Amino acid sequence: MTQHASQARPTTADRAARGGAGWRVLVALLVLSLIPLVSGALRLVEIAGGPPLLPVNPRIAASPAPLVLHVIGAVLYVVLGVLQFSGGLRRRRPGWHRRSGRVAAGAGLVVAGSGVWMTLFYPDAPGGALLWAVRLLVGTLTAAFIVLGVTAIRRGQVDAHRAWMIRAYALAVGAGTQAFTEGIGEATLGVNDLSKAMSMTAAWAINAAIAEWTIRRGRTALTRRLRPQLVAPRR
Repeated sequence: MTQHASQARPTTADRAARGGAGWRVLVALLVLSLIPLVSGALRLVEIAGGPPLLPVNPRIAASPAPLVLHVIGAVLYVVLGVLQFSGGLRRRRPGWHRRSGRVAAGAGLVVAGSGVWMTLFYPDAPGGALLWAVRLLVGTLTAAFIVLGVTAIRRGQVDAHRAWMIRAYALAVGAGTQAFTEGIGEATLGVNDLSKAMSMTAAWAINAAIAEWTIRRGRTALTRRLRPQLVAPRR
């Protein structure tokens, strides 16, 4: 009875070994991204001629195109990206996983590219030279990780594909974590360029660390799951 119950209810290690995330993790990722997505949607309403619902940003008013691309790409990437991490959905509908994965990868490249675009061509953005450099690095790494992930799956390297895509997604949803770190930064360092740069950089660093922990945990769980088969004596 105990053995059947264990097989019917996979453990967290089993899910990690299969490369899937539980529904609580998926919901948490969506909730984490909700604040920046809502903020971006309000900007789109403003750009479309609606009432100003956020503080005026003259850089966006002068050149709204990269922001529009950034927000639309982020919505697609966040939602489809979360679904890509569902192991159950991936096993039940592999065709849908591949098709939506292509759309998610394209949307992620749009997010990264438009982020770099805004960094290079939006003058006098808060955060100073430090945040300018970090934004360029994060946008470039996000795009590079997506390309590496796509290249890996085309070569049949599933584990490498999963690892690169987790890294890319973690950086792309950094804005959700920044909603918390910026509040802490302003409370401790005040409202200035250094506080802005350090708090936003800290958010990306936190997400990157969590991504690496997730990747390592999945590999460790897979090794533990396969170890009895590898050391089993031959009959």
